[in-house]
Amino acid sequence: MAQNNIDALKSVLLTELPETRVRESERLAEHTTFKIGGPADIFVEPVNMHELSFVLKSIHDSGIPVTVIGCGSNILVKDGGIRGAVVSLRHMTQTKDCNDGVLCVGSGFTLKEVSEFAWEQGLTGLEFAIGIPGTLGGAVFMNAGAYDGEMSYVVTEVQAVDFQGNIKHYDADQLDFSYRHSIFHDNHEVIGEVLMSLKAGDKTAIKERMDDLTERRESKQPLEFASAGSTFKRPPGYFAGTLIEQTGLKGLSVGDAQVSEKHAGFVINTGNASANDVLNLIAEVQRRVYDEHGVHLEPEVRMIGEDE
Repeated sequence: MAQNNIDALKSVLLTELPETRVRESERLAEHTTFKIGGPADIFVEPVNMHELSFVLKSIHDSGIPVTVIGCGSNILVKDGGIRGAVVSLRHMTQTKDCNDGVLCVGSGFTLKEVSEFAWEQGLTGLEFAIGIPGTLGGAVFMNAGAYDGEMSYVVTEVQAVDFQGNIKHYDADQLDFSYRHSIFHDNHEVIGEVLMSLKAGDKTAIKERMDDLTERRESKQPLEFASAGSTFKRPPGYFAGTLIEQTGLKGLSVGDAQVSEKHAGFVINTGNASANDVLNLIAEVQRRVYDEHGVHLEPEVRMIGEDE
């Protein structure tokens, strides 16, 4: 990526954003739940719809490629990092309102923060989301779900921004929700704010349900280590973790990347794993599971960036 293009883009962005939120050569390991990843040429953190629109339009006009991330769960950034601009939505947290059972929330809040906000307001319907890693924007993007709930049950409106900087408005029936899918997979617009309609509930019962789901998750998943969540998609008719465990791969390591002893469906970073360590371990797990069971495991984690 030509440095003068990056410099020109940076000077445009600094007309509206402070230097603290426009940074060069930013290590993406600091911005992913795997704690892995090389540098972004330029890293930008908008905080509201106006800034998000300005940032995406400026990057588009510069002709520099752009990658958008939330809190960096469910991704593995390769060791060479990402060329061009990386826009992080993690600070899109200026909007957090509640009116008549409708929450209006910025896409950068984590799902944990949003479900706790609903509970504080005495509203039920988001308890399922307490343990899902990632941001609200990412959850709407992939129609995240767990424990018989999913985002499509509660989302009523979304404000998004396209890569030319235009702000778009979507009602529930325009969002094309299906299993782990939304319209944003197809139109590649960036989710900025979300409206969710919830029902009044009993605060004690809501909290008990959230605590129960949190306890279930913490007892089964290796949350004490950095990871990108569940590493493999569920193969039809099987569970990935069970197949990996039956193949005897719990604890298998490449460098500091390891198949979790607690839940074989998770590859964890036990220290200073590189992306290459993780990729080599995933390939080895795929090979051995296929040899033993004839099942091809497909990664759920998105691999982005380039090799060193």
